[in-house]
Amino acid sequence: MPGMTEASHRQPPNAPDASDIRGETWLQRATPKAWHPYIVLARLDRPIGTWLLLLPCWWSLAMAAAAEPAAAEPTYPRLAWLAFLFALGALVMRAAGCTINDFLDRDFDAKVARTAGRPIPSGAVSPRQALIFLAVLLAVGLVILLQLTPTAIWLGIASLALVFPYPLMKRITYWPQLWLGLTFNWGALMGWAALRDGIGLPAVFLYLGGIAWTLAYDTIYAHQDKEDDAMIGVKSSALKLGAATKPWLRVFFAAALAGFAAAGWAAGLGALYVAALLPLAVHFAWQVRSLDMDDPKNCLVRFKSNRDSGFLLLLAIVLAWVLA
Repeated sequence: MPGMTEASHRQPPNAPDASDIRGETWLQRATPKAWHPYIVLARLDRPIGTWLLLLPCWWSLAMAAAAEPAAAEPTYPRLAWLAFLFALGALVMRAAGCTINDFLDRDFDAKVARTAGRPIPSGAVSPRQALIFLAVLLAVGLVILLQLTPTAIWLGIASLALVFPYPLMKRITYWPQLWLGLTFNWGALMGWAALRDGIGLPAVFLYLGGIAWTLAYDTIYAHQDKEDDAMIGVKSSALKLGAATKPWLRVFFAAALAGFAAAGWAAGLGALYVAALLPLAVHFAWQVRSLDMDDPKNCLVRFKSNRDSGFLLLLAIVLAWVLA
């Protein structure tokens, strides 16, 4: 959740600069007004979460195509179709996850100026309407899932055991970021399964690396909210690590790189892939070095830059595949 300054704690819930909701976007201008609360509820106006959910799917799909021995169906039309299905699925399932989160957090959100204007606590969407919306999203997600291989379908169903409890984790553990890592990187297993109808060692290493990556970027994100979280009694890795955050970020990012490198080794991608990971390592180092944990805007910029991190890894995989 994007953070707010100490001064904004004193603002009333309807203060315009207290809310984390953006002004009207092109999507809202292009759609009927009745849809707008659902666009905000699904975070369609803020796509960074969709990218962070989607990119592990694309890493795994690309690595499944690049890995030795070659996949049975690595044809470009098949890969393009799967990439599209994962993009649509990430959009829908991120919307579902946000709906679950806001439904369960509606009482917390109503107490904080930044989140009081969200559709459910503000009354723009009733809890019942949110559950109906969630059911529609899950139905669409199921239709998309059924286009995949049997292994990928079962993995998709299993992911719900991670998706539904996630909003509760910040109430019971200081490491909800770890649970988010388990959830958001599930696509690292599904991309491989969608092409090869199984779970390979490279996909497992990608998954483990992705979990460490999420631990890093979501800890950065959580530093925006540490004052709010302490005030309303929820937990985060930012509160747990405090001033020791930067050394731990180095550990998390290093573990992510190790997992990504091991995935390439297991897939037989060779030295070119390892060399292509250097820009990603530099980007991780920049995030840690330039991070100001007490500046919410600084934290948000570094958090959002992890879309670029994800694309750098995807580029490394594709280069190793194409130039091999």
